[in-house]
Amino acid sequence: MPVLGEPAPDFEAATTNGPLKLSDLKGKWVVLFSHPADFTPVCTTEFIAFSGVAEELKALNVQLIGLSIDSVHSHLAWIRSVKEKMGVEIPFPIIADLDMKVAKKYGMLHPGISDTATIRTVFFIDDKGIMRAMIYYPSSNGRYIPEIIRLVKALQTSDKYGVATPANWQPGDKVVVPAPKNKAEMDKRLSEGYECKDWYLCFKKI
Repeated sequence: MPVLGEPAPDFEAATTNGPLKLSDLKGKWVVLFSHPADFTPVCTTEFIAFSGVAEELKALNVQLIGLSIDSVHSHLAWIRSVKEKMGVEIPFPIIADLDMKVAKKYGMLHPGISDTATIRTVFFIDDKGIMRAMIYYPSSNGRYIPEIIRLVKALQTSDKYGVATPANWQPGDKVVVPAPKNKAEMDKRLSEGYECKDWYLCFKKI
């Protein structure tokens, strides 16, 4: 099972774009997401939505990768159907995981839902290969794709500026200054020009 703050489990797998090894992607952020099955209605809407933000994610140095417990041939037939019937090209690789090796490494199988289909998970892996965030959804409900974009931007902002982001943060909003570690830091911050609600809660623009 993956753990936040630790290296994401490495894997090598066949995809619709050819062989892929996670560790070869170091230097890029990775958004790895699973779906229950090809040729299913909710999954189709999600793949169309993910395709719509693929270029935005690419501009953020993110490699988007899909996965389900289906074969490469099934994936290829499905994405061809999506292109022919819905006019959408799926530009990112989809992992074929018939032996469930990747699904089991990443805890994508929840027996209370299904023993043979992955739930809807999203894993956020940074450019050093560290697991930074995970979101789980049931098979019945599609993901809200703008939140995935927002979280990538929030994580990258935290890394770049050494800050945190408050609830409902959007790019351009004020960020949270890390809480002081001692009395000297607490006293100093009150004169550093931050917008402070109290000694432990201060905001700033970046």
